[in-house]
Amino acid sequence: MFRPISKKPAQEEGYCGRVNRRLFLIVLMLCVLALTSTSMGAAGTRLPGFRSPSGNIRCLFLPPGRDDTGHPLPSQLQCSIAQADYAEKLQARCMAPSRAGVDWHGWSLSPTGKGMIVCSGGILYNPDTQRPSYGTLPYGESWRQAVFTCWSRVTGVSCRSRHGHGLLISRQAWRAW
Repeated sequence: MFRPISKKPAQEEGYCGRVNRRLFLIVLMLCVLALTSTSMGAAGTRLPGFRSPSGNIRCLFLPPGRDDTGHPLPSQLQCSIAQADYAEKLQARCMAPSRAGVDWHGWSLSPTGKGMIVCSGGILYNPDTQRPSYGTLPYGESWRQAVFTCWSRVTGVSCRSRHGHGLLISRQAWRAW
């Protein structure tokens, strides 16, 4: 025969039941707080960028900012390539004593200056406050951000500033002007 399960009324629950419920609620609130602060910290400022359809070339827009000493820095476009025929040569160039023996990290293009090789000891944005966001730029399409325009082609990527300076990057060759 069916027999209903009897439940104790809340007032008969006892001290241990109330403590366990409170402890559960406190732990639950702490978990929600931890998840919220983690996701907020990971968000940061979005840095717009693109990658070629092959994924070999990436470019990232860095907004104006300040260096470690507080001096203003102009916006810039940072481009890199994963596989290139000339990679060893540029790495050796950056490792030379005249370049302070740091790694080759691609190229940069400023709003008003010539494109340049980037020799650096690390990443060139703040990962604590900035988050790169790369979309795929299909072949034959262009991408614009501030004063920079880039074009994706099967043969590589080219970027220019409004002042006419630029970069051409492909697996076989590169050029800065």
